[in-house]
Amino acid sequence: MSDTVIRVENLSKKYVLGHQQESNSYKTFSGAMSNAVKSITNTFSPHTKKEVNPDIEEFWALKDVSFEIKQGDRVGIIGRNGAGKSTLLKILSRITEPTRGLIRVRGRVASLLEVGTGFHPELTGRENIFLNGAILGMSKVEIQRNFDEIVAFAEINKFLDTPVKRYSSGMYVRLAFAVAAHLEPEVLIVDEVLAVGDMKFQKKCMAKMQDVGKEGRTILFVSHNIQAIYELCSQGVLLNSGRVESVGEPKDVIDKYLSSQNEIVTSNSANQRQTKNFFVKSVACFGNSPDTPILPLGELTIEIDILPSIQTRDLSVHILIIKQEDNRCYLGYDSFDFKAILDDIKNNATARFTLKLPSCPLPPGRYYIDAYIKSYSNHIFEKVEQIAVFSVTEKAVYGNRLYEEKWHGHCLSSASMKVEELNE
Repeated sequence: MSDTVIRVENLSKKYVLGHQQESNSYKTFSGAMSNAVKSITNTFSPHTKKEVNPDIEEFWALKDVSFEIKQGDRVGIIGRNGAGKSTLLKILSRITEPTRGLIRVRGRVASLLEVGTGFHPELTGRENIFLNGAILGMSKVEIQRNFDEIVAFAEINKFLDTPVKRYSSGMYVRLAFAVAAHLEPEVLIVDEVLAVGDMKFQKKCMAKMQDVGKEGRTILFVSHNIQAIYELCSQGVLLNSGRVESVGEPKDVIDKYLSSQNEIVTSNSANQRQTKNFFVKSVACFGNSPDTPILPLGELTIEIDILPSIQTRDLSVHILIIKQEDNRCYLGYDSFDFKAILDDIKNNATARFTLKLPSCPLPPGRYYIDAYIKSYSNHIFEKVEQIAVFSVTEKAVYGNRLYEEKWHGHCLSSASMKVEELNE
């Protein structure tokens, strides 16, 4: 017997988009009847040419997608927004029908695609556990055998007999994942919905999915968290504009995805920002050129253009780089320390301060910039907060391992290690 659990051949999904014009938003009964008669006439008239409706547009969410998944594979599906990831999972979960193509899925499938999928809002948490189990084809005895473990994992014991319509989105996700993971489906499909939960719960879900994979069950996992894909999955699939661009080892697929993210991270929020004494014209943050992303241990350049509205001498800027999520990681650079001081500023002249780091010590994440505009004597004219936000792309930084805070800390540095035996 073949160990192929999922086979997808030339799968395509088309949506028809209707662009309703505002002038036609109101229709009379007589107008509707007239259009109906014209439609019938055109249908049966052999000499009538088929007219193309300019208000109808075809959109192919998936186009000729083919791949195979073996039993026990943990497959991470990645791609940009709109690449077709969620559409693919909905078709594999039998929620949406394909336009054409062939799908074969062997075994029971449990899906966690959207908050509350498969739950009845009027039923309690207890009742929805049994309802979901029945939908998955589980017997009452099987559900009861896993019931206590599901409740403990979801941490909803106090609200077990409360209708789920009163649950928060986090409680919804905890219960939905607990049911999907513990009722022993052959295939577990999880979309980005886990991002709704807190960090502690996300880590618990990742550990559970690793256990599910070790038991020989198959997992399909869609996430923008590249680190999670790298840690969990044994195979990667990269989708781009509805087509499969790459299938293979997670590291190879992730590297191809990241190299295609030609993301120039520039902040427009600072443009035309007027402060009391200065005019912050623009801020730009980029890698080794204005068209490249920022990578850990790669080059980082920050440009701040300032137009003073007061006469001042010896102008300097202190730049703070702060991690957006938790403020635990920040760096400070003062232009005075690098002798980058403007002794005199001409009227209507823009001053550009450029900070260049040859090896960016920032781990993957999102950061914002604060700037102190000050004089040589440390007189602070203004502090301009969050004048730009930029991202450091997730990328393998130490050998084959992606950045992990618990191992690598809050900052990175270029380093080397060796081992040798000493003869005493």
